[in-house]
Amino acid sequence: MDVRGYAKRVARILHTGDLGNPQIRREGLPLGNEGARWFVCTGSLIPSSVVYSFGVGQDISFDLELIHRFGVRVHAFDPTPKSIEWLRTQVLPTNFDFHPYGVADFEGTCKFFAPNNPAHVSHSIIERDTPWPAIGLPVHRLPTIMKMLGHERIDLLKMDIEGAEYAVISDLLVCGLRVNQLLVEFHHRWKEIGRERTKRAVRDLNKAGFRIFSVSPGGEEYSLVRV
Repeated sequence: MDVRGYAKRVARILHTGDLGNPQIRREGLPLGNEGARWFVCTGSLIPSSVVYSFGVGQDISFDLELIHRFGVRVHAFDPTPKSIEWLRTQVLPTNFDFHPYGVADFEGTCKFFAPNNPAHVSHSIIERDTPWPAIGLPVHRLPTIMKMLGHERIDLLKMDIEGAEYAVISDLLVCGLRVNQLLVEFHHRWKEIGRERTKRAVRDLNKAGFRIFSVSPGGEEYSLVRV
């Protein structure tokens, strides 16, 4: 028996219940290091595809594999100081464009709360139990970012944004933005969020024509495609 795989499946059931079930069959390609891995639907990815990657942290293996395999230009976003500083130490390809701001359902400056472990990089707009003070960082709405960058559509949108995904998904659906493929980490395991918010987000995405084609073994990273 694959004990590790079994444990991950059990963890997914405990975290997601009936949420983590693929709804459509698509051949998914895994890209990125373990811990930063996403499944993408490759059929529509070409060099001219518009790719947005929100949440850089300190691992851009997914973005680099997209660039290497498909020749795309990746627009990557992260407002957190540790991520920005880390990127300054990296040798980046010309097809990797970094933008030092985040995404939200409003414009301006947003309070971000640091993780409990100071060695970790990810900050969150969700107020959680942490001993560190919040910091104000710049954010924009997704339609604003698309206008700033001159894009009318997004072929692949990846969001690993620590709990902000629910409001951003609602905003993009209300605005009717043209997004073909959505990769998102849901944070229903956090007590401040809970399963119902992910259930509601998936239901709203389904109504807009998105279907789940892959869920990570841990039950948090979802890959959806518009059909």
